[in-house]
Amino acid sequence: MKKSCKIAIFLAFGLITLLTSGFRGAFAQTAMMNTQARHSTSLNGKWQVIVDPLDGGNWKQIWKDRKPGNKSDFVEYSFEGSPMLNVPGDFNSQIPQLTYYEGTVWYKKAFTYSLRQNNRLFIYFGAVNYLAEVYLNGTSVGRHEGGFTPFQFEITGKLKEGENTLIVKVNSRRHADGLPGNGYDWFNYGGITREVMLIETADSYIKDYSINLQKNSTTEISGWVHIDGLYPSQMIEVLIPELNILYKTRSNEAGYAEIKINSKLKLWSPDAPKLYEVTVQCKTDTVKDEIGFRQISVTGPRIMLNGKPVFLKGVNIHEEIPQRLSRAWSESDALLLLTWAKELGCNMVRLIHYPHNENMVRLAEKMGLMVWEELPVYQGIEFASPGMEQKLDLMLKEMIARDRNRCGVIIWSISNETNPSSPNRNESLIKLAQQCRQMDSTRLITSAMSSQRYQNNTFELWDPLYSSFDIMSINEYAGWYNPWQGKPKDTKWNLAIQDKPVFVSEFGGEALYGNTAGAPDEAFSWREEYQEQIYKDQVEMFGTIPNLCGVCPWILVDYRSPVRMHPVYQQGWNRKGLLSENGDKKKAWFVMKKYFEEGTRDEGQGTSKKKKWH
Repeated sequence: MKKSCKIAIFLAFGLITLLTSGFRGAFAQTAMMNTQARHSTSLNGKWQVIVDPLDGGNWKQIWKDRKPGNKSDFVEYSFEGSPMLNVPGDFNSQIPQLTYYEGTVWYKKAFTYSLRQNNRLFIYFGAVNYLAEVYLNGTSVGRHEGGFTPFQFEITGKLKEGENTLIVKVNSRRHADGLPGNGYDWFNYGGITREVMLIETADSYIKDYSINLQKNSTTEISGWVHIDGLYPSQMIEVLIPELNILYKTRSNEAGYAEIKINSKLKLWSPDAPKLYEVTVQCKTDTVKDEIGFRQISVTGPRIMLNGKPVFLKGVNIHEEIPQRLSRAWSESDALLLLTWAKELGCNMVRLIHYPHNENMVRLAEKMGLMVWEELPVYQGIEFASPGMEQKLDLMLKEMIARDRNRCGVIIWSISNETNPSSPNRNESLIKLAQQCRQMDSTRLITSAMSSQRYQNNTFELWDPLYSSFDIMSINEYAGWYNPWQGKPKDTKWNLAIQDKPVFVSEFGGEALYGNTAGAPDEAFSWREEYQEQIYKDQVEMFGTIPNLCGVCPWILVDYRSPVRMHPVYQQGWNRKGLLSENGDKKKAWFVMKKYFEEGTRDEGQGTSKKKKWH
């Protein structure tokens, strides 16, 4: 191998090390990949909790879980006799008095565990919203900020014989310099909202790996494997039995090994969501996964899946089960939401406005649904706040680290409706897009924008960030927040970039299912007929959009939002769902379903030819 080539590989591995290593000391580590395939012990179930609205637990040192030492001693807190909460689960939906609570809750779980000799032990959290401080047997393990991505702490050597106590301080309070910030249009479910587990590994284990199709190839599998531990340099094997592949390589002293495999593959697609059983193993560890292979790219104004144009028939989904007024987290939750999306005729889901639980991503992939995954960089982010760049970097790293091998994920979205005039906004998101490409070049990058101008029945799509993205994604609410300025079929479009795909990432309006009050042509009636007409007009307008590559209505189902305060029609719900909170189909549902079934696009090129999409 030429010296220049070796240097390039070394620099690439160095970059991966920098981007995938977690903070040390008081901060959480980026979680290991594919926790389902690890030797784990669940800590899910009932946890004791103390509600702490004024943060008095800090000076009382609740993490020490003190007990009275003698007859004259007393302690002004106790987990014994306290309420119990289910984990995973948000605390807002489990205790009526906490429905709108945003603040601190202390969680406690007692457990016993016998660690095998010379092995390592990690405590893994699927997500905690928003700030988490973790204590084991009265000693701080570390902290994590961010409500929607996994993290872990190594606790090897920190357990004791017999019972151990894990205490987690969770604070769901919003912060002006948080991600998201103070204001957002969904319910702030707080608590330990995803799984908690103890994960045991060998002294040196396979922490991470990337196994994907090489960009612009349909036969070359490329990637890398990372071994963490005292013996980073080992022989590594990658097995794909169905393809008769046994690939051997060796990791370097930094624990990284490059992967390059050529094979004839059945490519993953919505019509045929093919996944292969893949095993990655070394002398000290073995990890199994199910991985699909597909190509997603942009050619001029078209999105190409496996070399063929694809029209994205999407729908927006929040991570909420409205029937039980709680955060979604389980595979059965995911099945309910994704089955609705499939029934609508979707081949894609936009999981907004944060990374959803891993069950959603994995099940969507198995069901043949492409996935748009998004960072919680929502509207009024204070990009110029000290430390904001580090928070953006961390959340991007944690999102990609978990789902980089999920071929169903075709789009990384790094923000939603941010303000172009916000200080440092452009610089921060351009840099974030560059970092995203360095970490993963096999997917498309975009952001949902609302900076377009609409006047004289003309949309002007402009934003200084468009040149940094693969897709020009717009959230537009013509017919709802913006009255139509002419006939939808006569709408004109001025694109800042002419040869780039355009995706309508949000559109729609509100309606209360079954409401018959007021006139059907009045927006303030919240009648289904008004919402239905918006959808009919939007469908007509879609035929005027040059470079249209897909559409994504807002939203699949009505969802909770305390900022929606109409006392009759909203009552704390955003009513833009195609379904009611009980799963009832509104009239607009059938407009969208017909559009997806019949199609109105000729390969996304803005003509009015009728064509079914397969």
